[in-house]
Formats: sequence, structure tokens, C-alpha cells
Amino acid sequence: MSKSKKLKVFNDPIYGFITIPDSLTFELIAHPHFQRLRRISQMGLSYLVYPGAHHTRFHHALGGMHLMQQAVQVLRFKGIDITQEEEQALYCAILLHDIGHGPFSHAMEHSLVDGMNHEYISAQFMHSLNEIFNGSLTLAIEIFRGQCNKPFLNQLVSSQLDMDRLDYLKRDSFYTGVAEGNINAERLITMLNVCEGALVVEEKGIYSVEKFLMARRFMYWQVYLHKTGIVAEQLLIRILRRSKELLDKQVPLECSASLRFFLENRINKNNFGKESLEIFSKLDDVDILSGVKTWVDHSDFILSSLCKMVINRKLLKIKVKNRPIQEEKVQKHIGRIIRTYRLKDHEIQYFVFTGTIDNTAYDRYHQNINILRKNGTLVDAAKASDHLNLEALSKKVTKYYICYPKVSV
Repeated sequence: MSKSKKLKVFNDPIYGFITIPDSLTFELIAHPHFQRLRRISQMGLSYLVYPGAHHTRFHHALGGMHLMQQAVQVLRFKGIDITQEEEQALYCAILLHDIGHGPFSHAMEHSLVDGMNHEYISAQFMHSLNEIFNGSLTLAIEIFRGQCNKPFLNQLVSSQLDMDRLDYLKRDSFYTGVAEGNINAERLITMLNVCEGALVVEEKGIYSVEKFLMARRFMYWQVYLHKTGIVAEQLLIRILRRSKELLDKQVPLECSASLRFFLENRINKNNFGKESLEIFSKLDDVDILSGVKTWVDHSDFILSSLCKMVINRKLLKIKVKNRPIQEEKVQKHIGRIIRTYRLKDHEIQYFVFTGTIDNTAYDRYHQNINILRKNGTLVDAAKASDHLNLEALSKKVTKYYICYPKVSV
């Protein structure tokens, strides 16, 4: 593989210049599997709410690598042993942690493949790339999967306070213009340390942790789980569901070859092999948008109507409640649809449906954030904080929604 002698620097609107540390990471970034991330939206259909949210997984992966470089520098300064091999593996792991995302990121998580999340597909990509790069990613894969003998290495990639979260909160806040979500990632990284092999935050960083958790809560409810974004993603899911249904009935449907493969075949862990991975690697936002634009004029009323809603941003109405939606309200909207359109029972669910959204801003019971006190003892961030809300942030909050047509489909 030829090695470029060009200056390995990217200009990032968040951090300024991002330096590519070595030839392996440069070659990884140059690989078509990684370049595909330029065509995967970081925030799905959130641009229908926040017009600036058009940044990609490519941006985010580079940002995560940049923060990882800072973290390695800080921890080494504090005497933590990180070998050159581990350092390179950390950069590769954070670069590739999201490579398994499908079109529009989380919006399409389970619509194209069954029973496989993006982490599983990311691992398949990493194994494939490991063969291409002659085993150079073996340690990166171990770190990604939490199988290394230094737990803090995995926690830098995947935990309650990892480089992934630090970058996407700061980046998504910037591109949406939601200033409340902005965090001081550099300050948090400066406060990191390792105790008993695990990642911890020094006591003087507790207020930065508080700000981080509050910003995360705000971004989830105000941005990631915004009701308009929810209904737009649900429409996209139903567009894919309807297209599969039509293809099963041999109804003609124009789309790209890679998209057609996943619409016509039920792909799951049992049959997701090298061929499926290669076809998945050719799938991105362009395939979905092209299909949706084409299907606006399709003869099928349901598919055409759903596509028009997304393309023209004439979405279904959505109401979000703190309690489950009453069945009588659901039936009321179903009755209105039945009176207006000749739809079969299973077709009504494309236009009237309910669902739930939930979020835990601080999942301390899965993997908490430990604060390292000056006397060397560890304490959970929620207990160390004098901010009363941190205990509340540990509880899962569930909300309920109903979607239905405003006047006519």
C-alpha cells in the first residue's frame, strides 16, 4: 500500500487543525469504508429541525481521534503507562467505532438489517479491515470490545465519559446552534486519571462532570429526541417497511442495487457475511434519499404519501405525553382515517401509531463515573456532587407519543 507524503492535517471548525498521527490511521481514513462516513449524516433527519445539522460521521470520527490524542497526552503526563502500540490502537478504535452506522445513523438502525446494531456491524468492518491491514487492528478490536487487560483503554472509547460522547455533544451543539449543549471537553480531559486500572475524574473536575451530564440531558430532550425529529425518523422507517412490502408483492420499485439487496433479503446475524458487509459498505444517505425522491411519484398511495411528507417536510402531527396514550384517542384518529381513505387495517398503522421514547442522562448502574478524591478514595459522581439534580439524572425518563395526519394525507 503506497504511503502518502502529504501533510496529514484536517481543518476542523471545532478544534482547528487535527493532525493524523501515523501512516496506519492515515491509510484507514483513506480507505473507502471510512470515506463512506462522509455520506452518513451524524444526526439523521435532525436537519429538519435544526437546519445546520448536516455534519457527518466522518467529522465526528476525526473529532473523537483528536480528543483521544489529548487524553493520551494528559494520562502519560500523569504517569499512566500507555505503550506506543496501545496509543495507535486507541486512535484506530475511536476512528472506527461508528463505521457500522447505516444511512441516517440511528434512524435506520434496525430497518435494513434485523437484530444487529451499529456496534456489531462496526466490529465486522474492523475484522475485515484487520485482514486488509495484515493484523494491525487486532489490539484496536480488543480495546473496542473491552477485551484488553487495561479497562481504562476501553473506557476512553466506550463509557459514560468517553471521547465519543465528548465530541458528539460539542460537535452537535455547534452545528445545531444549541449553546446549552456545549461542553468544555478539554477541561474534562485534563481532569482524567486512572485508578485501579479504571478511568476516573479528579475531584476538582466534579463541576465539569456536572455540566457534562446536564448538557447531555438537555441535548437528548431538546435535540436528539425532539418530537419533529422523532416523527420524521418514524416516517423513514415506515417508508422502508412499505417498500419491502411492495417488493414482496412483486410491485416494481426503482432504487439502487445496494438498497434493493437489503429490501429484498432479510439480513440478520445468521446470514450477514462478507458479501452482505461489502454491499452494506456501498450503502449511504444518498441511496435512501434517491429512493424517497423517486417514490414520491409511485403509484402506491401509502408509499407516495409517506415520501412526500419527508421530502416536503409536511410531517404527521405528533403529541408527546408523560403518560401512556389512551386507546380511545388512538381509535378516534384511526376512525377519521378509515372514513377518509380506503385502507386495510394493517395499512392504517402507517399513518396512525404510538410509541415511547426514553433517556437516562447518567446510567450510573451500567458504568458509572468515579470521582478520585484527594485522599485517594473513589466516589460516584452523583454522590460527590452537591448538585441535587444528578441523582435524578440517574433515573430513566419515559415519554409517550402518538402520530397522526393533521388534516389529510
